[in-house]
Amino acid sequence: MTKQKQIQLKKQMAPYEKSNTKESVWQLINTILPFVGLWFLAYKSLSVSYILTLIIAVFAAGFLVRIFIIFHDCCHHSFFKNRSANKIIGTITGIITIFPYSQWQHDHSVHHATSSNLDKRGVGDIWMLTVDEYMSASAWQKIAYRLYRNPIIMFGLGPIYVFLIKNRFNRKGARTKERLNTYLTNISIVVLYGLLCWGLGWESFLLVQLPIFLISGAAGIWLFYVQHTFEDSYFEEDAEWEYVKAAVEGSSFYKLPKPLQWITGNIGYHHVHHLSPRVPNYKLEEAHNNTEPLKNVPTITLSTSLQSLKFHLWDEKGKKFVAYKEITNYLQHSKKSEMASRLK
Repeated sequence: MTKQKQIQLKKQMAPYEKSNTKESVWQLINTILPFVGLWFLAYKSLSVSYILTLIIAVFAAGFLVRIFIIFHDCCHHSFFKNRSANKIIGTITGIITIFPYSQWQHDHSVHHATSSNLDKRGVGDIWMLTVDEYMSASAWQKIAYRLYRNPIIMFGLGPIYVFLIKNRFNRKGARTKERLNTYLTNISIVVLYGLLCWGLGWESFLLVQLPIFLISGAAGIWLFYVQHTFEDSYFEEDAEWEYVKAAVEGSSFYKLPKPLQWITGNIGYHHVHHLSPRVPNYKLEEAHNNTEPLKNVPTITLSTSLQSLKFHLWDEKGKKFVAYKEITNYLQHSKKSEMASRLK
């Protein structure tokens, strides 16, 4: 893609970068009210069957993911035209999803500015090593990396660490307003959870909230993981890195069934989102459909996305993700070739 085409593609997003207040308000209504209703229904079902509670919790978790997408849009100032409205709604939805608005806004902005840049990894992204980095790593570093990338840890323990622990602390160098927003979020969570425990009983609260939290957390990390971890993705060193290429080649089009597309707030159109973060989630599909170059971006489906679990390392030479076993096979082949050369 030439520089001129990249500029034109960026300009084509301009008509979709304006939020619609009515659509935004309606999305708040059709997302938060069903979530509250399902949460209460899950609580009432405790007296009937916990299996029924878990079934309801799955649907409630889906709406919690959708609430996070609203929070996410507010962080980009794309949900409302007014910045204050974005901050207020972003902080409220951040309390519901246990994410501090200002802190996550900073980290996520860094993620957008550095996505797919090999020289600027480490903020707002998932830990990823190149083949060469992995090969030169110590045994302990390799063990730590393998544990981090293990699906049980990443999607099971990951939400517990990131959402419950990491999100509670301010980053180093955070400004006063950001710190105060984190404190406000933490205090609000304690008050909200305290009131629910007092009114419903702590056992009932945990029996409902815990599965909703774990399911939505795993789903959220999965969405983030799969949208940047696919075989022919895009990663370059800083000197060669290009923003538009990182957006349309380094972010996938996750083509989900319509119900899942709706519940995840169209975030599957991740290439559009990275190309222009100011496009609100309810306009992502329209922007994709009406922009011809975007129809040829890397596309994954619900079934093909499962293959991303085997992608562990970025091969800078082959420009693709590879599995650990591919590196092992390569080393074994190299050793055999070396031994054969010595015998000669």
